[in-house]
Order: sequence, then C-alpha cells, then structure tokens
Amino acid sequence: MRTSILSLIAAASAVTAQSSTVIPAPVVSGNPKGASYVATLPEQTKYTVRGSVAAVSAEDGNGVKFTVSISGLPAEGGPFMYHLHEKPVPSDGNCTGTGAHLDPYKRGEAPICDASKPETCQVGDLSGKHGNMTAQAWSQEYVDLYSATRPDSKAYFGNLSVVVHLSNKTRIACANFTQISAGEQSGYPVSSINLSTGVSSGYAMPTGSGGYNSSIPVASPTGTASPTTAVPISPSSASSSAPAEFTAGATKFASGAAGAFVAAAAALLL
Repeated sequence: MRTSILSLIAAASAVTAQSSTVIPAPVVSGNPKGASYVATLPEQTKYTVRGSVAAVSAEDGNGVKFTVSISGLPAEGGPFMYHLHEKPVPSDGNCTGTGAHLDPYKRGEAPICDASKPETCQVGDLSGKHGNMTAQAWSQEYVDLYSATRPDSKAYFGNLSVVVHLSNKTRIACANFTQISAGEQSGYPVSSINLSTGVSSGYAMPTGSGGYNSSIPVASPTGTASPTTAVPISPSSASSSAPAEFTAGATKFASGAAGAFVAAAAALLL
C-alpha cells in the first residue's frame, strides 16, 4: 500500500513539474510568402519507404503548410511517426546523426503530445500534432502554425531534416530539407543558410542509439494496409489562438490540482 502511494506521489509530482515548466510555442508569423522547401526520402535496400515532405509558407504568413506523401511503409511496425529533427542527416546517411526532435522550447518527449493543445507539443513533432501514418501509403496536407520558414526563428527547419519512425521509435528513413524558393524579399538572410544535401542510407536506428541497429524489434503487426489518403487537417480556431489557451492561469490550475493530489496522498502515509 505504502509503495503504491509513493508511486502516485511521484507521478503527481511529475505532472506538477510538467505543468509549471512547459513553454507554449508561439504562432510563427511573418514567414516569407512563397518560401518553400522539400525533403525527399532516398531509395535504400533495407526498407522500401519512398516519398517526400514538402513545405511552403502559409498564405497569410502564419505557420507553414506541409504536404506529406509517403509510400512503401512496412506492413508491420506501425502506426508510423515522423518528425522534424534538430540536425541535418550527416554525409554517411546515419539517421541517428539527426539528433532529437526539433524542440527549441525544451519541452521534451514526455508526456506524449496532446494534439488538442499543439502549442504545448515539441515544434518538430508533426505526427504528434497532426496524426501518425496508419497505412503503407500516406498522403496528408495541413498547416502547422508553430513551424517557420523564417531563418531567424527558433522554429526554422530549412537546414534540418525529417525522420520517419516505426511505432517503437526505430528510425527507418530520413532526408534533409532543401530550399526550393526563398520567397519574396522579407529582410531575412535566407541565402546565408548552409543547406545540407546528405540523405539517409536507410539503416534503422532506435532513438538515442549511437550506432546502427542490426536487430530491429517491431511493434505488433498492424496488417497489410491499403493505400490511403488522410483527411486534410486544417488549423482550427482553437489552434489559431492556442497559446492563449495555455495561460499562466491554466498553468497555476494544473499545478494546484496536482499539488493538492500530492498533499492528499501524503496524508495517507501519516
């Protein structure tokens, strides 16, 4: 009994810490009109994953419109995730070299992203905010309000990479973004960005691993999925004003509730 109560206290304390330290990502405005990038997944021998992730500034300059078109995903190991990562793919194609997710506000991966509050998720967690890939062929288009084509923004990904994962986080494909168009002149030094053109070799690496993974565990079979087109997800009015939803008041409420729970649990130990 005592052990169970201590476990509950620890869990509630973690919630309290998370509630009080998460910095909501701001909506990125002023993205250069017409600025566009694309990351094309290369051919490889281990997996048949192909496709691309294209990005262009949203029409009003608020956020970025992503077009995801990926096929050849495995019949098992899904649902599949994909994220913007904090580093480009190195010249040897090792997907582990891309580092962690793009996370300029240091949110961390835990707890998992709450898609109803995208401003509280990691900037690079695109599938967390807009949905995992649940079929072997996947197409989807949406606007992510927290991504940037402005090189001066913390949320800029134009010189970084995208990585595709199995549900167990094994990295099965990756590619660097390359600039298609700098867009209209906006005063930002787009031309000074050093864009890498390295590509993934297709080796599967689990998140956090420093080397190649020759024995890859996969999740329970999801069956052979037929090609599917996802329903486009557009930013809702809630998303457009999302930072306001995560105000200091909401933070205090969450923190206070968790604190009260800790106090109640502690009382049972007396």
